[in-house]
Amino acid sequence: MATTYLEADNKTTTALDGITYAYRESGVGDPPLVLLQHFRGNLDNWDPALIDALAANHRVIVFDYAGVGASTGSTADNIDQMARETTAFLTSLGLERIDLLGFSIGSFVAQRVALDRPSLVRRLVLAATAPEGAEGMFGWAPEVIGALNTKQGSPEGYLSVFFADSEASRSAGQQTLQRIFARDAGRDTPVSPDAWLAQYDAVVRWGNPNHAALQRLSAIDMPVFVANGAHDPMILPRYNHLVAGLLPHADFKTYPDAAHGFLFQHFREFADDVTAFLDRKDM
Repeated sequence: MATTYLEADNKTTTALDGITYAYRESGVGDPPLVLLQHFRGNLDNWDPALIDALAANHRVIVFDYAGVGASTGSTADNIDQMARETTAFLTSLGLERIDLLGFSIGSFVAQRVALDRPSLVRRLVLAATAPEGAEGMFGWAPEVIGALNTKQGSPEGYLSVFFADSEASRSAGQQTLQRIFARDAGRDTPVSPDAWLAQYDAVVRWGNPNHAALQRLSAIDMPVFVANGAHDPMILPRYNHLVAGLLPHADFKTYPDAAHGFLFQHFREFADDVTAFLDRKDM
């Protein structure tokens, strides 16, 4: 097993759905902590510092959705299909009980997995999240779309969405970018425009006003940790509050002077908070 995420081998597994999924893992422990990635992100878009901090106490598994990065197949344009593919990936590894951490669009997928397969998920972490069907959540603000709507993305656009408009936050963003691009050999396949356009369609569908879907969130009965950045322009903080309010067993935390990438900016604090939540005995 690799000692750091930068050294983790690229692995593949072929699921019963016929998709060959690319993944990496580090750390040891049971149940494993499975991470679901953000919009247009692949294996290399996780901050290695965060993965290493989480892997100090847990076996951590990250993977590419179908059609994303080095995974085969076509990218789903809806969250339901992404959740089914996530379950197929987990089944291919023989996993019957996991802790699940979803970030951004990954938090939407994590909600659906927890609803559809509650026996699979022991504890749930939702980072920069929003509930399906919430009023006013249809699409993103024009400035967010403008920052992200480029073929390969840009450091400037990434910093403007993932980090707050302060010297401390932007400095943390620059350090994050350095860590993300520190891996030289064995980098993942870039995410194609077709893939992230399909993902955006999935985000828009998730944001269609739907009161019944919104209320269904209260059926998630396992312990949940909801976390967000105080100045997130991509998924507004009020939606994280709404999620936490609808869940029967939720802890909630907002990280100050941070935006969408709060878990990278505050990677040590966030990893400690996640570890404390997963290891608590009183739940």
